[in-house]
Amino acid sequence: MFSPNRNRAASAYQRINVETSMHTMDQHQLVHLLYQGVLDAVTAARGALARNDVALKCNSIAKAVRIIEEGLATALDRENGGEIAQNLGDLYDYCLARLVQANLHNDDAILEEVARIIGPIAQGWSEMKNPGAATPAPDSSQAGHAVTTEG
Repeated sequence: MFSPNRNRAASAYQRINVETSMHTMDQHQLVHLLYQGVLDAVTAARGALARNDVALKCNSIAKAVRIIEEGLATALDRENGGEIAQNLGDLYDYCLARLVQANLHNDDAILEEVARIIGPIAQGWSEMKNPGAATPAPDSSQAGHAVTTEG
């Protein structure tokens, strides 16, 4: 397989590739990737829970929490997003609390609940860019993530 030096080099290359991609993508695509990251992390946590892999379950839930806290919640434009941004913020807070409970109680049903909450929002967000791609999502799942590019 790979030697430790090659693993580190591959990991460094992957980080550089991700960072470069983040600088060249638009804000809409970035939020889409954040939603996908939450869903992927929850899926990984559910699989780890089923296999009784405690370390991976904890790491996956921690990843979902970080993405919501540091990515999605901070991207909300609470000043201009109005009620939709407030509602999304409340929803993110709820999901964060539920993720902590799922981790504490090893509860797959709670992880599934979080995926059911985030999934339609992620789908609606994705469909905003390509409105003809699927059935239009409700307005409440499409706004509130206005991100300014000033600064």
